[in-house]
Amino acid sequence: MEATAVTKYVRMSPFKAREVMRHVNGKAYNDAIELVTLADQKAAGIIKKTLESAKANAENKGADISSLYVKLGVIGEGPTMKRFKPKARGSAGRINKRTSHVKIILSDEK
Repeated sequence: MEATAVTKYVRMSPFKAREVMRHVNGKAYNDAIELVTLADQKAAGIIKKTLESAKANAENKGADISSLYVKLGVIGEGPTMKRFKPKARGSAGRINKRTSHVKIILSDEK
C-alpha cells in the first residue's frame, strides 16, 4: 500500500533540496528520518516534515508501519519570485528567489 505527502511552495532552492533527497530515496522510513534529523541543511527539516506526514497518511490507510520505505522522493521546481537589487552605475541586478514542491511516496511492499 502506498501513501503520498506533498509540500508545495517551500522557499528553498530545488537544487539544494535535491542534494538531501538523494540520500533519502530507497531507504527504510526509520533510516530516512534518522538521516534528515542529523542533517544540517534547511531542506532536511522540510523533508522530515513531509516524511512524517506521509507516515501519518499510511497509518490512516492501514499500511504496515514497520516495513515502510521511501519508494520515491521528488523535489520539483515551483514558481520563481523575481527581484531586483541596485548595482553600480544605476543598473539593476536580477535575483531569483526559487521555490520547491516536495513529494514523497512511502510504500510497505517491495
